[in-house]
Amino acid sequence: MKSAPDTAPPHLAALLGQSVATIDTPALVVDLDAMERNLQKMADYAQAHGVKLRPHAKMHKSAALSLRQMQAGAVGLCVQKTSEAEALAAAGVHNLYISNEVIAFPKLQRVAALARSLQARGGRLAIAVDSLLGVEQLAQAMGPGENLIDVFVELDVGQKRCGVAEPADVLPLAQAIAGHPSLRLAGLQAYNGRAQHLRTVTERRAALDEVIARVQEARRIVEAAGLSLSLPLVTGAGSGTFGLEATSGVFGELQAGSYLFMDADYARNEADLAQPQFEHALFVKSQVMSASAGHVVVDAGHKSHAIESGLPRVHGEALEATGCSDEHTTLRATGAAPLPALGSTLWLIPGHCDPTVNLHNWMIGVRGGLQAGSVAELIRVDARGALD
Repeated sequence: MKSAPDTAPPHLAALLGQSVATIDTPALVVDLDAMERNLQKMADYAQAHGVKLRPHAKMHKSAALSLRQMQAGAVGLCVQKTSEAEALAAAGVHNLYISNEVIAFPKLQRVAALARSLQARGGRLAIAVDSLLGVEQLAQAMGPGENLIDVFVELDVGQKRCGVAEPADVLPLAQAIAGHPSLRLAGLQAYNGRAQHLRTVTERRAALDEVIARVQEARRIVEAAGLSLSLPLVTGAGSGTFGLEATSGVFGELQAGSYLFMDADYARNEADLAQPQFEHALFVKSQVMSASAGHVVVDAGHKSHAIESGLPRVHGEALEATGCSDEHTTLRATGAAPLPALGSTLWLIPGHCDPTVNLHNWMIGVRGGLQAGSVAELIRVDARGALD
């Protein structure tokens, strides 16, 4: 049995070694056995295909899980916010990529301080840019020095969010980065989040064909400019498409994150049998607090799980969620089976794991299953609320 971290509340620390039945509701619970199978599958897949793995830590926001992923072969972790990077670095994660743009100069000064701190500890910080202003502000914040931070140019490959609009727009940014001694041109950021949730394999493959065409055009333009300029690494991919990127011959690094826990929204995708299949490992333990003739209500609502990607599924039960409010989720039967009794335990599979984790300070890790298992670990959500 693991000891509780010093910061764990006494009521949680007291759970270690106890039956899963003793966990009060609502609570965010990780099936450690399923999670570790997911972790190993992805690590093995990346290694077998000769690509790097840099999972997204914005999903779990945990230094302990980040380090576990690196121990399994990940080269580092992605984050989306400066404060996420700071929180994980403070807890011992020393190779981080802010796969997002930062423009505010005070924040870039924090980025610079973190880059120098990580370098002094044998680590590395990287960041994405999609504007000349972003490059100039970053270089100003970094100050003098050689190759202090890795910089990726982000190309919009279908997300319609951040990134330069056209492959040709990559070149002036690459040239600007190469012109600043403190910056190192690390490659191209090419992530299409929309493709991760296209439901059919055919749709996802078609979307990735467009991504790859844009990436290849950007690389061709940059390399044709000469001056020893190149994009040494293309990074991207997510849990819905990573098999396509890994076998493309173009991508050298995978950023998939949700594979570790897998949420209800990903479960709605048609399975791509060419890539590993992952298990649900993140659950919200809840209890039936009210029962009526046609529905039951559990004690976990918006404050316990995120629903912007859909309502939760109910693990192992012929029930479906019909509504959610701050403290409640309403469920009805989908077949002829009776509704669960008042006081029954139900396990919700969140619609979207990332914002669900951000609602909690701690995840409770269990081994031996959700029914007969016991509490084996308390996992701190180190970067909870790290929004800037």
